[in-house]
Amino acid sequence: MKDRANLLVGAQFVLLALLLLPGPSLWGGPVVGVVAAAVGVVGVALAVAGAAVLGRDLVPWVAPREGAPLRTGGVFRFTRNPIYLGLILATAGWVLWRARVELVVVWSLLVVVLVVKAHVEQRALVAAFGDDYRRYADRTPLILWGRGVR
Repeated sequence: MKDRANLLVGAQFVLLALLLLPGPSLWGGPVVGVVAAAVGVVGVALAVAGAAVLGRDLVPWVAPREGAPLRTGGVFRFTRNPIYLGLILATAGWVLWRARVELVVVWSLLVVVLVVKAHVEQRALVAAFGDDYRRYADRTPLILWGRGVR
């Protein structure tokens, strides 16, 4: 599982970097800009809120830091993966603002990687926290959907 998880982390960072590819916009306008900015700001705020709750226990890997407690408060009351959801929203805003088809493809791949990573991560959290995590998962969506451990 660790090798697969490490590949997902690497893929996540590669896809985030690919979102910076230069090129001309294919659509735009003030309404698109406002929507893109709003979605992006909400995403960044959500990711920052998740990171703030984790504090020093924030790691890029799927396994929690040894000795870290299970976080279920703050923004973690609404989603088990606020940082992933924040990344999805923030990058969606970026892609909408940049207005490029290839970035939509990269963003779609990023979403797939983050969802798969969330599923792999929940197995590591079950191993670390057992029934406490299972009870938390039963009442809290994985990202925006999917309660329980699958």
